[in-house]
Amino acid sequence: MRFLFSNPGSEMGNFLRSSRAGLLIAAAGLAMMGAGICRGEMAVVMEKAINICLECIGIG
Repeated sequence: MRFLFSNPGSEMGNFLRSSRAGLLIAAAGLAMMGAGICRGEMAVVMEKAINICLECIGIG
């Protein structure tokens, strides 16, 4: 991630360094996770993860 901060005067570098931007991105991520859980996506992801694991060890 060093390349993102290579130019200290750049607007993107300043944006990524601000604490508000970090909090906004974290809040958006948590909101998306909550939406996925409410839609039942957690069960789908778990089922896919189990299938992948079983295929890797040769059972599935």
